[in-house]
Amino acid sequence: MRTWMCLICGFIYDETAGYPEDGIAPGTRWEDVPPNWVCPECGARKEDFELIEI
Repeated sequence: MRTWMCLICGFIYDETAGYPEDGIAPGTRWEDVPPNWVCPECGARKEDFELIEI
């Protein structure tokens, strides 16, 4: 499982946790997140997220 960060506001999408508030189940890989999904904090598109290594 990987973690992605919004380059605009710093919101973290963790594949392990998903984002149930938007219907994205825990364990949903980034590539399986719908292409029209936007950052819940700032509205940035998926293209504005970057893989981060922790």
